[in-house]
Amino acid sequence: MDLNNHYQEIDLSYCRASSGKRLANYIIDLIVFYVILFGVYICIGILFSGILDGINDLINRLVVMVVYGFFMCLIEAVSRGKSIGKLITGTKAVNLDGSEINFAKAFTRNMIRVIPFNAISGLSSPCDPWHDRLSDTMVVDEKKLSLQTQRVDLFDSVKNQTQ
Repeated sequence: MDLNNHYQEIDLSYCRASSGKRLANYIIDLIVFYVILFGVYICIGILFSGILDGINDLINRLVVMVVYGFFMCLIEAVSRGKSIGKLITGTKAVNLDGSEINFAKAFTRNMIRVIPFNAISGLSSPCDPWHDRLSDTMVVDEKKLSLQTQRVDLFDSVKNQTQ
């Protein structure tokens, strides 16, 4: 399936991921992040005992938020729009025209996640949180996208046979 050849003909509004899948993505990604962060904190505590004692709670929260943005950016940039949660739920982040996101778009998208209350902005239906709206991206369901692509291919082949 080569989406880049047909993305102009596909109506991505039908392919948008549901709010339930988006919530599942968020929860899965958050769990994975905190498991990794817990492991990193244990390693830092063992290797550099006492270094974490002097960190203010507010500073710790700010650092964790920024690290979460970088973590998600790295994963989505490397896997072309997929995080761990998106991989499990069969969704992916794409540009509004359906093309794959690049590193700059993944960086923008995931640094916006650091904004407080960003998660609450995704409670609407259809789900359109700030990190999608401000970075001109959307999360699509890959099964629906595949069906739309097959539909476009079918109509193209019928159109070519009649000409």
